[in-house]
Amino acid sequence: MEIVLAIAIGVLTGSGVWLLLRPRTYQIIMGLSLMAYAVNLFIFSMGRQGLAIDKEPVLKPGIPPDLVNYADPLPQALVLTAIVIGFASTALFLVVLLALRGTAGNDHVDGAHSRDVQEMP
Repeated sequence: MEIVLAIAIGVLTGSGVWLLLRPRTYQIIMGLSLMAYAVNLFIFSMGRQGLAIDKEPVLKPGIPPDLVNYADPLPQALVLTAIVIGFASTALFLVVLLALRGTAGNDHVDGAHSRDVQEMP
């Protein structure tokens, strides 16, 4: 299970970096989102005991209240907060992207057309 999670984090990070190096703002926003998902998975997997399988998420009577028997709630809370903040910042970036595209007429990071874009007649 850990190798699947590590591969998923690596693929998300690699795809995010590749999209961050693209010339268009929409691709950069998607790259930032992929990088945020990779960081969230990394934080979630780096809890005190790694991936907790068959452990209780809440306190139950008769089980001692220590992290040996329960899942660590701190990484879960951090990832949930990061998801909400990431969603809000992505929505803000998309609104700014649409305003920039309407004002400048293109969505390139440097504001100029690249050679691979053809002019529309």
